[in-house]
Amino acid sequence: MITFEELGISPSILKAVRELGFENPMPVQEKVIPLMLGQSRDIIALAQTGTGKTAAFGLPLVQEAIPGSKLPTALILCPTRELCLQIAGDLNDYALYSNDIKVLPVYGGSSIDTQVKALRSGVQIIVATPGRMNDLIERGVAKLSAIKRVVLDEADEMLNMGFLDSINTILAEVPENRNTLLFSATMPPQIASISKKYMKDPLEVTIGTRNSGAENVKHIYYTVHAKDKYLVLKRIADNNPGIFGLVFCRTRRETQEIADKLIQDGYNAEALHGDLSQGQRDLVMSKFRSKNIKMLVATDVAARGLDVDDLTHVINYTLPDDHEVYTHRSGRTGRAGKTGISIALVNLRERHLIKQIEKKLKKEFKSAVVPTGREICEKQLFHLIDRMEKVELDQTDIDSYLPVIYRKLEWLDKEEVIKRFVSLSFNRFLEYYRNANEIKSPISDGPGGEADGKRGRRREAEGGYTRMFISLGKMDGFYPPQLIDLVNRCSPGKKVALGDIDLKRNFSFFEIETRFVDEIIPAMNRMEFEGRPIKVEPAEGKGDIDDAPRPRSSANRGDDSRPRSGGYDRTKKDAPRGGYDRAKKDAPRGGGFDRTKKDAPRGGGFDKTKKEAPRYGGYKKDTSESWNRDKKRKK
Repeated sequence: MITFEELGISPSILKAVRELGFENPMPVQEKVIPLMLGQSRDIIALAQTGTGKTAAFGLPLVQEAIPGSKLPTALILCPTRELCLQIAGDLNDYALYSNDIKVLPVYGGSSIDTQVKALRSGVQIIVATPGRMNDLIERGVAKLSAIKRVVLDEADEMLNMGFLDSINTILAEVPENRNTLLFSATMPPQIASISKKYMKDPLEVTIGTRNSGAENVKHIYYTVHAKDKYLVLKRIADNNPGIFGLVFCRTRRETQEIADKLIQDGYNAEALHGDLSQGQRDLVMSKFRSKNIKMLVATDVAARGLDVDDLTHVINYTLPDDHEVYTHRSGRTGRAGKTGISIALVNLRERHLIKQIEKKLKKEFKSAVVPTGREICEKQLFHLIDRMEKVELDQTDIDSYLPVIYRKLEWLDKEEVIKRFVSLSFNRFLEYYRNANEIKSPISDGPGGEADGKRGRRREAEGGYTRMFISLGKMDGFYPPQLIDLVNRCSPGKKVALGDIDLKRNFSFFEIETRFVDEIIPAMNRMEFEGRPIKVEPAEGKGDIDDAPRPRSSANRGDDSRPRSGGYDRTKKDAPRGGYDRAKKDAPRGGGFDRTKKDAPRGGGFDKTKKEAPRYGGYKKDTSESWNRDKKRKK
């Protein structure tokens, strides 16, 4: 295995590296450090966060810095204040035994006057967020004429945050002969455009598979009802007693609501979102890094650039729209050779997103069943016993208290002491799960919902629901209120509960209590919706039906017996189409008019056979005031 000495790291930096606990270089360091020290070459490094990127560019930058220089020779741009401070802190650690090397973090939310003063006194390396760096350039304070290397760290994150214009402005200020190093977890088109514009024949270094997630991350998803998401989140936390994780939500409001619920239920949790002041954000992050907070609920924007070690779980309370965002989320765990778990909570309509992410990331997601209360209680109990077995005893401090403790407990035998000890620490879980209903999955392949079941199977084991097919969709103006009204009309005086409603373009699925199926099907099949007959049947076998321009009841395209346009057979002359019989001359079409009769209006209710019949919105075709199709323009 290669060593840092073999990579060409100087003795003073090696001493600092050893004190930091670095033993051997990580793959990205092994590839990038020799390229930086041995030559001046533009580099694109694609690697996940937590793979050692900071040391990969930081060690060479510190080694190349000119001690005592008044002008900076290296500029590092990164997306957030937290990452800026972390990079600067790491570089200062590497430079601990290198004389007169100054690293300055430049970021918003802090006094710009202090940063101006530090720049004027002289620094060798600047670590900056794009916004504040632009401010300093506009003030004429940041002198970048001596810059030899520019590093864009977490470049894809910076672009996602809208920093492209700022990056362009900054890169226009640095010398053209500088080297540019671009570090990114993914390679979206914007990154490619930057590389073409500002980099000269860059060498691409890829750690792992391009645009892939961290290799040490296990991907799991739970299929749940939307109303059960928070309860499932609680069960995941309870089933992982040592959890130290990030919970991602889509909006600031949802983030705060979920964090508040967790706190109320006794979890060490906090929210991180854009409505927090910088002071509040710093306090939350300090508590999270020290592990006083076990679950941090955050938005993607607030968590960008967040770098915390030893995360055990990333939980996607809501899935992101972009698979690259999922890559960033999951890459925050499973770092530095450790394993991690990325969990997604999805409903039936979101399961296709899992397939898309699997395809893009080339990662397999394992579907999981929500743990039962008994399983969780067992997990917590054994965790408690395990902690008790491994606790370190301080005999000196405890011995003096033991005589009093023995006298206090002498009336209890050993078994009773164990029972009371366990109950004291464990009653909260027992009481909660004793009365809690088990959470059922929307998928109905067995008791509790086996996660790899087929959509559309009956949910009788899930509380008595059956999935139904109906030949109406969004193009018919058919939405949940219309469905509910239709069901109520078919079951007068009865309260029929509906489950999930899945609206497609030309047809839909809905769930209804199984005990009403035999009554509802014939009643709904006798109904019409805006003059159109309705077809309703159990959705058995239709769970994966495509939403094609015409709904299909048969998977065989060559089967002429398949119904079209609302469930009718086109091969039969008496089969109505669009609600009318095309085989009969008096069968109206195209809005209820007979095309075989000359007086049959068309195209908005006008007769095309009559010269005076206006068309195209009521205009005749050949006068200056109107249009007539058969006459020349009158002069």
